[in-house]
Amino acid sequence: MSSTTVFNSTTPHRDADAVNRRLKKRYAAERRFRLYGLLSVAAAITFLVILLSSIVANGLPAFQKTYLQLDITFDQNLLGIDDVSDSGQLISADYQRVVKEALKVKFPEVSDRRDRRALNALVSNGAAYQLAAMLKADLSLLNTSQSVWLYADDDVDTYFKGNIDRNIPESERRLKDKQFQWLDKLEAEERVKKSFNWTFLTAGDSREPEQAGIRGALMGSFYTIVVTLLLSFPIGVAAAIYLEEFAPKNRWTDLIEVNINNLAAVPSIVFGLLGLAVFINFFGLPRSAPLVGGLVLTLMTLPTIIIASRAAIKSVPPSIREAALGVGASKMQTTIHHVLPLAMPGMLTGTIIGMAQALGETAPLLMIGMVAFIVDVPGSFSDPATVLPVQIYLWADSPERGFVELTSAAILVLLVFLATMNFLAVLLRKKFERRW
Repeated sequence: MSSTTVFNSTTPHRDADAVNRRLKKRYAAERRFRLYGLLSVAAAITFLVILLSSIVANGLPAFQKTYLQLDITFDQNLLGIDDVSDSGQLISADYQRVVKEALKVKFPEVSDRRDRRALNALVSNGAAYQLAAMLKADLSLLNTSQSVWLYADDDVDTYFKGNIDRNIPESERRLKDKQFQWLDKLEAEERVKKSFNWTFLTAGDSREPEQAGIRGALMGSFYTIVVTLLLSFPIGVAAAIYLEEFAPKNRWTDLIEVNINNLAAVPSIVFGLLGLAVFINFFGLPRSAPLVGGLVLTLMTLPTIIIASRAAIKSVPPSIREAALGVGASKMQTTIHHVLPLAMPGMLTGTIIGMAQALGETAPLLMIGMVAFIVDVPGSFSDPATVLPVQIYLWADSPERGFVELTSAAILVLLVFLATMNFLAVLLRKKFERRW
């Protein structure tokens, strides 16, 4: 009997100890879970910082360009210009010849043909376009000598940015020892400088890194996004209003809703295949045009806009509808004049996010031919064009060191646009959002 009494008296203590042990384990598990979460966030931030630092470190040098100063003589005979009033002759004149003549005068000791080619290679082929633009703007330069800052070749530019080590064996680098000697002479005479690379922002694509720019891709992205916005926003909002406010609740609308949600998860390249089959092969629209790219991206962004717009409409309190209907407004008037204005901030936010997604897409545009090499800047919605993500893809596939810098710089520009659009979405929501 006494043993039974002792057992009963010690049982609560044993239960309390078991509960305390379980509580300690639970608290320890919670601390471990919290620690794992902090470590995950720290790892994500670390990887993001490393990625952005790498992009910035590689991309910032692309915003500078190396120039070489030469004394150019615009000799009419060397240029091959007979009639100065003929703009065609001014454009097609032999400007490379006067550049070579200026180098010959500057380095008279270079006589070997192979050395002469190496010397001429220090100056970019784009120097001819510079001289053509100068002479076309001022014909009084003809038959005069001028000190002109000309584009350096991309290898020279890479060297002055510190990406070519002249101490490694000559066979393992693109610039030779004699070229370093000539560059040292130009640098000693202060005929070498680095300036902001306006060509990167004002020129189209080129096979030469020092002549390549993103203006063509930016204009292509602009035209494509305009088409996408003009089509996807009204169609997406109208579809959301109908499905949420007017559509009867039956199996057909349920099927439509399920398909819209499924389309939002379809890989983007599928939309590119659809655009290739329908817009190009069936309707015969121009290949590699912003018009077709906008149509394809419209199909891709519509599900996102519809889902976001429906969520914004659902967030409007039912009392707003009931009050409008109670004072005699029709269903359409209630929707247009009361529900839609209150839901518009959410709709705009979803639309901007959809546009940001479209701006960064590459795969669907590759399928409709916007991967083509486009030199000219597009001037309309039907001109051949590429977009910024595809331009980045093309440059990333190029072996020259100069294109590595251009790729990172273009990524920076794209990230700025994407961050701006997302920041605009946040501002719109903060400005127009109403809390109920």
